[in-house]
Amino acid sequence: MAEPALSSTESTSRLAWVTGASRGIGYAVARALAADGWVVAVSARNAADLETLARECGELKGEVRPYPLDITDAFAVSRTFAAIEADLGNVGLAILNAGTHEPVDGRSFAIAPFRRLMEVNYMGAVNCLAPVVEHFVARGTGRIAVVASLAGYRGLPTASAYGASKAALINMCEALHPELDAVGVILSVVTPGFVRTQLTDKNSFPMPFLINADTAARRIVRGLKDDRFEITFPRRFAFLMKLFRVLPYRIFFAFTRRIRPMLPKIGGGTPTSRSNLS
Repeated sequence: MAEPALSSTESTSRLAWVTGASRGIGYAVARALAADGWVVAVSARNAADLETLARECGELKGEVRPYPLDITDAFAVSRTFAAIEADLGNVGLAILNAGTHEPVDGRSFAIAPFRRLMEVNYMGAVNCLAPVVEHFVARGTGRIAVVASLAGYRGLPTASAYGASKAALINMCEALHPELDAVGVILSVVTPGFVRTQLTDKNSFPMPFLINADTAARRIVRGLKDDRFEITFPRRFAFLMKLFRVLPYRIFFAFTRRIRPMLPKIGGGTPTSRSNLS
């Protein structure tokens, strides 16, 4: 089945920048765009994985160009974005996907995982937005997609740090959208459910409505084509999470108390390796 396309009339540039592209959703999105003829600058910490992606996309209509980057370094982000535009031209689409997950058990509360996840998931996106917004606003055009999560809709057991970072992204995008729209910049927030990646493969609990990364990529590209602010999937899981947002706390906590025993016991506090989990 052909990937949905973003036509040249829908963007001022066929150059995209995708962060968190070494695996998972970012990897699949970069491939989908390259298959549609885009030049895709890809960033992640793992340079070898980016080189592998570029080689695998060598026969596609477009091109993938690696730009290794740690998104927690604001100076490096600004320098990398400048290098992409100096090498390849004006970026027309930025998909800010890089992030990680680390489960937290409130009974052994610690500051460190909250700081780590906010630094990567939230401030990492902010660091990337800074040069992108500056250039897009100056040009009066451009598309931005920030990848958050359905976990940002309501507080779920073991996700107090992860969900908070994703909720912050959603709130930020809601606030920025009308301001950027007024100057011709299109902003979308992407809220996936469970997507099969190397990190979710480690989960020992049931993951409802699990989809693969290629399916997630198709839905993201389709949502961008339709100029949607909120790109959310799978639909049934999204409906349930939105329902949870309006449930009274008494009913919501009754539900979360029931699912808590299904989740694995969390120990140690060793951080999960960073990836582009969304």
